[in-house]
Amino acid sequence: MVFSSPIFLACFLPVLLGIYALAPSRARNAVLLAGSLFFYAWGEPKAVLLMLALIGVNHAAGLAIARRLPPDGARPPRGARLALALGVAADLAALGTFKYASFLAQNLQALGLAVPDPGIALPIGVSFYVFQCVSYLADVYRRAIPAERSLPDFALYVSLFPQLVAGPIVRYASIRGEMRDRTLRADDAAEGLRRFGRGLAKKVLVADTLAKVADAAFPADLAALPQAFAWAGAFCYALQIFYDFSGYSDMAIGLGRVFGFRFPENFDHPYGSTSVREFWRRWHMTLSGWFRDYLYIPLGGSRRGAARTYLNLVLVFALCGLWHGASWCFVLWGLWHGLGLVGERLLARRAPSRQPLRLALHARGLGAVQGGDGGLRSGLRRALPQDPSPRQPGPSARVLLAGDGELHALRPPHGAGGPAPLLPRPGRAPDAPRPHLARLRGLLRALPRGLRLRDDLELLPLHLLPVLGRPGRSGAAWAARMSSGVNSAGQEVCQTCVTS
Repeated sequence: MVFSSPIFLACFLPVLLGIYALAPSRARNAVLLAGSLFFYAWGEPKAVLLMLALIGVNHAAGLAIARRLPPDGARPPRGARLALALGVAADLAALGTFKYASFLAQNLQALGLAVPDPGIALPIGVSFYVFQCVSYLADVYRRAIPAERSLPDFALYVSLFPQLVAGPIVRYASIRGEMRDRTLRADDAAEGLRRFGRGLAKKVLVADTLAKVADAAFPADLAALPQAFAWAGAFCYALQIFYDFSGYSDMAIGLGRVFGFRFPENFDHPYGSTSVREFWRRWHMTLSGWFRDYLYIPLGGSRRGAARTYLNLVLVFALCGLWHGASWCFVLWGLWHGLGLVGERLLARRAPSRQPLRLALHARGLGAVQGGDGGLRSGLRRALPQDPSPRQPGPSARVLLAGDGELHALRPPHGAGGPAPLLPRPGRAPDAPRPHLARLRGLLRALPRGLRLRDDLELLPLHLLPVLGRPGRSGAAWAARMSSGVNSAGQEVCQTCVTS
């Protein structure tokens, strides 16, 4: 069951809200716990057993840690450290078994080892509630919070349905007071429903629309895909994953507000960042905060010299990529961001009084590789056209930056005598025709008109629309081929990914 499905909007949410509003205050946690377990069991009836098992293990581990902590604030004894280690090991073992067992088996098979693939299905939301359990145990061990003695209340914290499937990652300390004492108020419910509606619009009206454009721009035959369309697809994919992910976060925050909880914000205009570091302070903030507090700082953070800092950054972001999915593409995605942070620090050290301009200019382009496997493949492999010429055996970063000249038209308009393009192509006149630009106009201007009306919706490439002008015939012809299900090479494309 997803938030945008009719069964959720028309049945589950109204019924649960009605029962929750009519229930007495002392019974609302029980109503919400039953509703959350039903919500999860609707799509994963067997996986709910794993969640219940981890709830029991972590609740017991938290109590064991609290009982062994000395009251005077001294260093925790061995018993507390052992309880913490066993609880975290159980969480990571469950995550590793259900999420990474098949990935490990496939890699061992690639090395020639006869290891069977277990084919274990990935439970929905396991990455999120496992991280919440780990943060709970670590905070109890650090004395940041007391252990929760009520098993139903702890079960509600882990299984709370608004943030269960796609975050944000909620720490127990942020909602501990609301677990015991919260009031159902009309203004909170109204604000929560408005936030939910905005997130639903992001998901259904924007993300799903951009997905059609992005998927239609990525046919299987890379040689038949003009570079301009590859760029358009990469931009649309970057926007798609932002609207999809932030839309779900908005819906979760809104639903939490309806039920009396204040969940932390998860996105803060990330594509407006001017550096890689700032980007990760704005993108999926609860995840980046989790990795900072529970992995980066325990590894030493930036307190043990520059080399150790760089190693910690690369390691943390490699694991961040692996958390997103069991694929080497996700690991490469994480390494890309980790190396970007390292490069930014190196440039800042070499020129402390100067903004690391090169990385800052490319900070927004990082959105093209968000989302791991799909983002990395769409933003890099598919955006870089394959050149069959033996003189250029493969794609390169220079192709993406300079390409064959079409993309230099994508710049703010200048009057007569205005500045030259930032990356002029050698040997090409400024007014030389660009054959694929008209098609790019048609593709981008085919997006819903409402996408160009709001400046607070993170529309990364759409500020280029005034420059592109009216669509040409070639753009209409290309859009017609995509809509008909046949690309420029005469091959069929996925009919679920194009408009009719």
